Amino acid sequence: MTQISRRTLLQAAAVTAAGAGAMSVAATAASPATASPGGSAGYLVGAGKGDMTGAIAGQGMMGYSDMDQVAEGLLQRTWARAFIIADAATGTRVLFITADIACVFTSHHNRLLEELGKRYGGTYNEHNVNLNATHNHNSCGGTSWDYAYTLAAKGHRHNSFEAELAGLLDAVTQAHDSLAPGTVELGHSELHNASANRSLPAFQMNPAHDRAHFPEHIDPQVTALRLRQGGATIGEIVWFATHGTSLTDANFLIGPDNKGYAAYLAEQREPGVVVAHAQTNAGDMTPNLWLRKMHPGGPTANNRTNRIMIGQRQDRAGQAALSAASTLSGGIDCATRYLNLADLHIDGHYTPNGKAARTTPAMMGMAAAATSMEDNTRSQLAILHEGMRNELTVALGATAVPTPDPWMVYAQAPKAELFPLGMLPPRSWIEQTLPIQLIRIGDLVLAAMPSEATIVAGLRIRRTVADALKVPLENVLLQGYSNGYSQYTTTPEEYTSQQYEGGETLFGRWQLCAYMQEFDAMARAMARGRRRPLGARPADRADLQPDLLGTQPADTPMPGKRFGQVVTAVPAEAAPGSTVSVGFCGAYPTNRIRRGAATKGYYAVEQQTSGGWQVAYDDDHESTELTWERPGGSASASKVTVTWRIPRDASGRYRIRYYGDAKSGSGQLTEFSGNSGAIEVG
Repeated sequence: MTQISRRTLLQAAAVTAAGAGAMSVAATAASPATASPGGSAGYLVGAGKGDMTGAIAGQGMMGYSDMDQVAEGLLQRTWARAFIIADAATGTRVLFITADIACVFTSHHNRLLEELGKRYGGTYNEHNVNLNATHNHNSCGGTSWDYAYTLAAKGHRHNSFEAELAGLLDAVTQAHDSLAPGTVELGHSELHNASANRSLPAFQMNPAHDRAHFPEHIDPQVTALRLRQGGATIGEIVWFATHGTSLTDANFLIGPDNKGYAAYLAEQREPGVVVAHAQTNAGDMTPNLWLRKMHPGGPTANNRTNRIMIGQRQDRAGQAALSAASTLSGGIDCATRYLNLADLHIDGHYTPNGKAARTTPAMMGMAAAATSMEDNTRSQLAILHEGMRNELTVALGATAVPTPDPWMVYAQAPKAELFPLGMLPPRSWIEQTLPIQLIRIGDLVLAAMPSEATIVAGLRIRRTVADALKVPLENVLLQGYSNGYSQYTTTPEEYTSQQYEGGETLFGRWQLCAYMQEFDAMARAMARGRRRPLGARPADRADLQPDLLGTQPADTPMPGKRFGQVVTAVPAEAAPGSTVSVGFCGAYPTNRIRRGAATKGYYAVEQQTSGGWQVAYDDDHESTELTWERPGGSASASKVTVTWRIPRDASGRYRIRYYGDAKSGSGQLTEFSGNSGAIEVG
């Protein structure tokens, strides 16, 4: 049966509806902590890391929402990185977790809070836990409860979801167990050559005073925290706005994008230190610098060079920020409030025209179905283009178009509605009750939202919060991709352009104004030492989940081969800097998710030492990768190829080892392994 991508389905629906360079970093000193809540006698700090790599083959990937993008192997592992900062005087604490996945969904947030409650009682809760995503586009799909995203991955993938949850909990456990007296340092720098504005026509619709804040049409701010115990660094968090789309929709290997690679570089340089590269307002920020003519070409079939380049630049910018860091002091505060984004009434104080407004149930626009042309490689339907608007609603002032509810039409205008995600049976296809959150550590404030905000949308929220809390603007960050996911947030002015981001601003033109209103009320309450009511949490929706993949057949070896046997020629010698690929008669990798040290992983490059064969490069090392295929169109045989790009400093005798699990007709798994034989490198 031919598989059809969600994008193709949406494009078809749209047709029907229509028929109807060099591093550039400037370091600046952190603003001194001034007025902050409660005072502090110091901090307790902790950090931890957990492997959250799910299924690496045969399952849909998350990020580009393309059902044709089905995983075929492993580039590097994806990790959860957790940090705890507690006020030593009051015990008030914050748990901050950056997950190297495309999106944090309600499924992750609800289940994580549930499991934390079982382990730690009320220590970690809705108010003090922030779970955010790097928004890479190469992670496991099917981990949401929302049909809009599970269908894109061919159904809910419980095995990958459980692996991601386990990795989150591993990271938290390490951070909690390592908690000890320490210090926190805050620094800033700027990075001017790791992002471009992929939605410039929309950006230019903003008022001059907003555009003036970003003269290069990008947000160059880099903010960094360093956590120390006894003078030794245990953790670092670096924030910068750029999308996780260095690797394009033509990539089929699970792994981190530029932010995960930046974290990998820092952790390789500083063993034992947990380093996260977190997002901010990256809605219209792309790492594809060809838009600014800073790098030749456009998106390529598998743009690994861009992943490395943008990752390296963020790593260096983070170090520049920390080199100018100063010690942070002051108390800790946090608050969360759940919003019904489908129906929020907005005071005219928060809208550009001064009129009261309202959000609507989620609706995707035609421009969203056209996708972001700047970051995608696959062809688009000619009839679909960014900038599509419902010209009739424009001509009629967005008041007279016959739709199920006229007020929804007005609030969504001038979007050409395509897919009413919030109104589809049997229930809303996305979660519409989602949290916003404020976290304050001294004078550093995170305004967390479950959306991808453009840089000007983020700026308006930051200004709102900074004014309410009387803190410097540079110390207020928009922490996007947090505690849930609801696609994009644009300014009302950007929305009228109906670029991709505007088409994905689901709750209508005034969505940002609703966020500003709610953040303002939350920040003013925090300034008075109070919290607004939490609101009703979204219900678990793990039931009624589709599965378009079904079960895989029992494994059979390739004809005439045995499991683990090498099926390609292996060189006896290889030079540093060269590449060696070894094919094995394998098994379906998703029979067992090999997560954690006890499983030995999927493969390793071993070196012969006086003590025997020892792992030299594991399956998370940037020099190695695995690809899986069904050879010759077989439905049950597997060929697994492990590739090793030999580091230039490698020397000695090595071999490539592969680990697999063959499934019998009864479902029983049998572990096996194979190795390439010795390869002399030198």
